[in-house]
Amino acid sequence: MITFKVDDIKNINDCLKPFLDFLRSFGATDDDIFNSRLVSCELITNVIRHLGETASFEGGMNGENIIITVSSESTSGAKLPANLPDVFAESGRGLYIVKTICCGNVVSDGGAVRVCIKRHI
Repeated sequence: MITFKVDDIKNINDCLKPFLDFLRSFGATDDDIFNSRLVSCELITNVIRHLGETASFEGGMNGENIIITVSSESTSGAKLPANLPDVFAESGRGLYIVKTICCGNVVSDGGAVRVCIKRHI
């Protein structure tokens, strides 16, 4: 499991590198890496840009799944809307992308957003 905090959008790629290397070391495919990076960037960016807070990241693998959890400093910050956006939504396209990549496996739990990405095995 990899954990880190990000307080500046410019640092996301540097912070994500150890997580992506971790996934590669456990046989994640290029598609897995791409999807994990995209989902992570969207969730981290939402916390920093929309809440103005430091994003806490936790990522790992659980069998066939990649599990990513992102939260904000405050426990009430990283909440999802009641209905995740669809393709025609005027806003929230990042969450739509996350929802699509994760096949709907997106949960808001105690101020954290947890997603599950099915690996390409």
